[in-house]
Amino acid sequence: MLTNKKSIWLSGPYLVWIAGFIILPLLVILYYGLTTQEGSFTLKNIIGAVTDTTNLKATFLTILLAGGATLICLFLAYPLAMFLTKLNMKSKTSLIFLFILPMWMNFMLQMVAINVILEENGIINGILAAIGAKKMHVANTYTAVLIGMTYDYFPFMLLPIYNTVSKIDGDLVNASHDLGAGHIRTFFKVIFPLSLPGVISGITMVFIPAISDFAISEMLGGGMTLLIGNVVEMSFTKGLYHSGSGLALILMAFVLLSSLLTGNKGDEGGALIP
Repeated sequence: MLTNKKSIWLSGPYLVWIAGFIILPLLVILYYGLTTQEGSFTLKNIIGAVTDTTNLKATFLTILLAGGATLICLFLAYPLAMFLTKLNMKSKTSLIFLFILPMWMNFMLQMVAINVILEENGIINGILAAIGAKKMHVANTYTAVLIGMTYDYFPFMLLPIYNTVSKIDGDLVNASHDLGAGHIRTFFKVIFPLSLPGVISGITMVFIPAISDFAISEMLGGGMTLLIGNVVEMSFTKGLYHSGSGLALILMAFVLLSSLLTGNKGDEGGALIP
């Protein structure tokens, strides 16, 4: 009993933090999303958020870019995770550190660095001009936003997959080979099914934050890429709290649904630090 009381006291600051910075803002958004300016109950904010043409276009583009970034991260992270498991501990630790290192940098610096690389007079076009090749026009486009999302969320795909792949018992792989299965058949019948929790966890950890992101599109899209997060941010900036909250509720419902569909299956691969 005494231990339980101590636990409650120790968790007190965290409970205060949750109440003040998570629960209270959610209640405020819920209030604005379900009321009119006069304070009466209404569903018009939510219905308007769903039926508005601009919101539908922004939602489609958001899902397209978030899904594209998730797939690119998956196709890059899985073979890299397989490669890391083959290295000795020293080399493995060094490479993992290199991929975690960008997570310690300021987000603004990361996006500025990507913009410097992609802009018209940036590093890539400078190299292309030096070798006489045609310049690439990537800055302030959907491609730039996709690159930014992939770069920013890649570690969140790599680490859960690596965490799961590294725990696969090598005897199971050897047994598959002894029974006559080749490398491809062994991968699809043994390795990939066992690594599926890490894959699902990685997809969840990339796709869910990507669909609510607005800073990357703002910085790399040049203000011409309008995602659903940008619409919400613009609504609150302009003081349109009721319509913005209605759209935010729709976005939260979509995020919650995505979490419920993938959360239980990805529990085993959820650890970020191998």
